[in-house]
Amino acid sequence: MKTLLNVIWLVLSGFWLALGYVVFGIVACIFIVTIPFGVASFRMAGFALWPFGRTVVVKPSAGVGAGILNVIWFLIAGLWLAMGHIFTALALAITIIGIPLAIGNIKMIPVTCFPFGKSIVPSGQVPAGMRVVYQG
Repeated sequence: MKTLLNVIWLVLSGFWLALGYVVFGIVACIFIVTIPFGVASFRMAGFALWPFGRTVVVKPSAGVGAGILNVIWFLIAGLWLAMGHIFTALALAITIIGIPLAIGNIKMIPVTCFPFGKSIVPSGQVPAGMRVVYQG
């Protein structure tokens, strides 16, 4: 089932969302100081391309640095990428087959806005005691 959802997701929204993340990642990697933002953007592009069957968990080692990077990310890219998820969700919600994908888009917004301090793992391999942010 998750493979079918991933294929439908890829065709209807995943490619375009991942493309947005990749474009920002390339722009962020042009400047030396913003390379961590580019790496996070590329990581999120892979997740936006194929989200079902993967889980986002909070890293227990995340600290103040991740919080500061999240604030900067939100101001520079997170808000704009979240708007992309909202517009895509609205477009998907028009059709019956797109409603579950629209819900998945909305569920991805917290991860899109604040990606630092989180890790993407396969759904069956969530370490014990980890707080789950998103489960696809």
